[in-house]
Amino acid sequence: MYSEEELKMIEEIKRLKQSKNAIILAHNYQILEIHEIADFVGDSLQLAQEAAKVKADIIVFAGVKFMAETAKLLNPGVKVLLTAGDAGCPMADMIEPFQLQEFKSLHPEYQIVCYVNSSVEIKAESDVCVTSSNAVKIVNQLDKDRPILFVPDQNLGKYTMSKTGREIRVWEGMCPIHHFIFSEEDIKRVRRDYPDHTLIVHPECTPEIINLADMAGSTKGMADYVETHDKIILGTEIGLIESLQAKYPEKSIVGLSNLAICKNMKKTNLTELYKTLSEERNEINIDEKVAQQAVKAINRMLELSK
Repeated sequence: MYSEEELKMIEEIKRLKQSKNAIILAHNYQILEIHEIADFVGDSLQLAQEAAKVKADIIVFAGVKFMAETAKLLNPGVKVLLTAGDAGCPMADMIEPFQLQEFKSLHPEYQIVCYVNSSVEIKAESDVCVTSSNAVKIVNQLDKDRPILFVPDQNLGKYTMSKTGREIRVWEGMCPIHHFIFSEEDIKRVRRDYPDHTLIVHPECTPEIINLADMAGSTKGMADYVETHDKIILGTEIGLIESLQAKYPEKSIVGLSNLAICKNMKKTNLTELYKTLSEERNEINIDEKVAQQAVKAINRMLELSK
């Protein structure tokens, strides 16, 4: 239940949205209060697709910085605001532009495949972006005579290699939540407590965890599976589990670990959202030359995703 103050804030956010011609895009890992007031909730690919077609004057992005940057790349004429100015992504910080530039100079034969969970500068050095939803599909369409470097997530890179049979070299980055939180003990516990449930984990998890699960799936893939099944265990950030539990209260939807919390995603709340929209703060601005290069990798992703 909302407090009286929160209800007033929600009404003011709605008023500001209308008066400023603004739209709120929110990632699945955001808290429920943000989901309820957002105009669109989705995973990285869905949010990129939505950002590309938005007709508003302002996009308020409830997520982390690389997502807001992607929205700005795809819709440069729109003012993009990030609800929490310091909401970064540890995985994105695990590769620096100079490192990728050095690799490319030493290995010009490689195709650079960049997970969307990366900075705009890394996207600018890449041939194509991917998300967990489309990585396998896109890699299957790339030049088969050239090797691939997958940055920055080693686990999604390894998963994509296992599904495509392509020669893929992976960067040593990872999502700390998906890489470190889930354990074999967690899987033994949920298998014991929920023997009739299907276990789905995110491909950002380690190969060992993926091999012990029933299947791996992107954020959207998990949500789609839950839509048609009643007993599921999900190995991903708790925001998705909480939103699906709220959407399907009659179903048994269990998280593999309650410790799977992305602190950056949880920096946004109603107050931060209200301040961002009312003050038009945390605007995303990208160097024009960097943007011109980075948007090529994003647009190629969207084209190959069709």
